[in-house]
This record gives sequence, C-alpha cells and structure tokens, in this order.
Amino acid sequence: MKRRAFVPAAAAAFGFQIVRPGVLRSQGAEKTPNEKIRLAVIGCGGQGGADLGGMAHEAVVALCDVDDRRAADSFGKHPQAKRFKDFRKMFDEMADGIDAVLVATPDHTHFTAAMTAMRAGKHVYCEKPLAHSVAELRTLRKTALEKKVVTQVGNQGHSSASIRGLVEMVRSGAIGNVTEIHAGCDAFKDVYAQQGRMAELAQPEEVPKELDWNLWQGPVAERSYHPGFLPFSWRGHMAYGGGCLGDWICHVVDPSFWALDLDMPTAVTAEVTKDYDPKLHAMFYPRGTRITFEFPAKGSRGPVKLIWHDGEFSIPSPKELEEEGQGRKVVGTGAVLIGDKGKIMHGSHGAGGWRIIPVQKAREIPKPDETIPRVKDGNHQQDWLDAVRAGRPAGSPFEYGGALSEIGLLGVVATRFPGERLVWDAGAMQFTGHEAATALARPASWRAEWDGVRPA
Repeated sequence: MKRRAFVPAAAAAFGFQIVRPGVLRSQGAEKTPNEKIRLAVIGCGGQGGADLGGMAHEAVVALCDVDDRRAADSFGKHPQAKRFKDFRKMFDEMADGIDAVLVATPDHTHFTAAMTAMRAGKHVYCEKPLAHSVAELRTLRKTALEKKVVTQVGNQGHSSASIRGLVEMVRSGAIGNVTEIHAGCDAFKDVYAQQGRMAELAQPEEVPKELDWNLWQGPVAERSYHPGFLPFSWRGHMAYGGGCLGDWICHVVDPSFWALDLDMPTAVTAEVTKDYDPKLHAMFYPRGTRITFEFPAKGSRGPVKLIWHDGEFSIPSPKELEEEGQGRKVVGTGAVLIGDKGKIMHGSHGAGGWRIIPVQKAREIPKPDETIPRVKDGNHQQDWLDAVRAGRPAGSPFEYGGALSEIGLLGVVATRFPGERLVWDAGAMQFTGHEAATALARPASWRAEWDGVRPA
C-alpha cells in the first residue's frame, strides 16, 4: 500500500481526523512546509529534555518547568525561549505565538497540560502513558478529535522499522493464530515498589527553593514534600504514576496491540506479591504483579489472553529456547507471542530484537512483504512534526496511544483488588457490578484551583 493510500485508511481505522493545513498556525495564518514550528515545552527536564532534543531544530519559543534544577540544561540550550513555571500563564501570555506543545511532565499532570494546550488549538506530543485515569484519557481523545489537532503519544518505538516488521510477520500468518501473550518488565524494581519506605516518606522535608511543589502536585490531593517523590521515583507512587505497568505497557505491549488489533479487554485479574496489602499500601505499586487481560475475538482472530509480569514475577521461558541450547534466556523486558504455528519473542521500544523461536523454525519462514510505510530513521518526534506540517495523523495519535494507555490503567486498578476478576464494560466506562473499582477509573481527587480543566 502506498503512503498516500495508507494515511486515509489509518484515519478511518483509528477514528482520528485529518487536519486541514490551514489550521496549523494560530489566527488562521497559512504555514508553509519550510517554516519552523513554534514549539512550547511543558516539562523540559529528564525525558522532556530528550524529546526536545529531537525537536530542537524547530523554533523553541517557550519552556515551562516547575523545577529549575531539572530544566537547567534545556534553559541553557535554548536561551531565546521564554521561561515559565505555570503553563496556564504561558498560554495566557503567548498562546498566539505557539503552534505545538510537547508535554513531558509526570503522569498526573499530563491531562491538565495537554487539555489546556488542545483547548487553545495547539498540536500536542504527550509522553506515555497519555494520562493518569481512564476518564482523563477518554476526555483527551474526544477533545483531540473535536479540535482536529495533530497528536502523538510518546511510545517512541511505534515509529521503528522493527515493530513494523513484527506486525507484518504476525499478520502474514507465520506463527498462526495468536492466542496468548506473555509480556513484562524487570527494570527499576526499587523505583516501582516503594512500600517499604512508607514511614520515611510520611516525614515532611523542606521544599527546595528551585521547585514549585504546589504546581508539581497539580490537581491531585496536596501532601507534604519529600525528596523521595521525585525526580523519577514518583512512578512508584499511585497518586502520581502507574508503577511498572503504567510506565512500560505502551512500549512493551504496543507490538501485540497493533498486530492483533486488540482494542479493549473485557476482563482483568491481578495477582500481587503476598506482602502487598491493597488498603495499607494503596499509595504504592506492589513488589510484583501478574495481571491477566482477556481480549475477545475480533474479526478473523480468536480471543487473546495477555499476561503481564513485573517485579518478582518473570516472563516464563518458552521451551523453544531450551531447544536452541547455548543457554538462551527469555527476554526480561519484552514479550512472547504464542501462536498455534510458532512463537515470536521481542524486546521493548518497538519490538527490539524480535525473532521467531526456535531459530530453526525462523530459517524456514520467508520475510513478508513490507506493507506498512516506514518512518524515516524511526524518528518518532519527527514523525509528529512532519504530521503537523502535512496536516495528517501521526503514527501514535491520542486515539491509538490513549487506548493502549487505558489497558495499563485497567491493570493498575486490578492490583487494588487482587484475585478478583474485574469485568470491564468499555462503552459504559465501568467495571460491571463493582462500584469500588469503577470509582478508580476517575481521579481520586481534584484540587479546586484546577476545576477549570477537569475530565468529563
């Protein structure tokens, strides 16, 4: 399929809209392909700084970060950009001078930043997961369609050639009908599981002068500052992040989600480590989870069971690796797709290093035709920028990346009810017959100063 044919087809498949080139610049001014995109960045330290590195050739007009320490490197590289701590003030002062916005804050403030940008008619690249609750995700997806802006979720591997090769191989029928997937992550265990620090984190400490702690907390319930909450360890605190699952699902499950057109699961069941008490440790992610997602049959494929493993639970090793010999090991962060004719094992970020196992079977299977257009150099940030210029969908718009993020959030909810099979009604946005779980599909709290930007 040629690229010109692929873009409208993708738009129809995922339900997003193609943007008219005339809306690419504020105040209706036309934007030529050679003009630089006027870019604002919300959260320009850490991952935000890395993303900005892939967009630095554009016109970086504004940098917003609540922590001057984290933002220092980006501030130094872009002295021409106006600096802000509160993105609301940034839009108040210079919305007309911004075309597109990069959002790379912690998960709990993705919604407020991205929503504010889209309401102002700006195109948005937002780090994964797209938001911190299902209600936030749904509102962002709806708004992106209504505003006809070009969006991209930061699951960078989605633009790689390797994920396209895996999707083409699976769809060619090389491993037959896929019925089960084992996915997981064995990274940063001490970051994601911090229940042992509960007493320590309850002791307030002085807020560094460079940090606006009130803005960092955003809409969630206010709590005292402790350095154990940031810069990276917030991922293990459920008020701010989604643990290992929330952090990695958009990277690890993306290949299966795309290849099998998984859509939403109809049931989720979580197993957690025995020392995790969902009431006592509610603000923390367990030391280990094994979460089963049940996806119904769709189109020509049958039902699929996806089992997620992290922390103290590992992806089970396929017997085919033993047949290969030489001490071959199962991937620590990645997945194994199990079909009735074979298996595929891959790593993270775009199905890195994917291969059919055992190697003897791989030699018998021809490489399928390339049917999915490749992104030049696999550059995810540039794919979004090119889409903004062309008025076309990017590779992982909020419709796609938001749905992928939702699977992770459903799994996080399930960890609060270990051993219970939660039946998910995606249309009604509720767990059937389970009010407590359904309540967690929405933010647990929302501070009054952020009432102007709430999820529907």
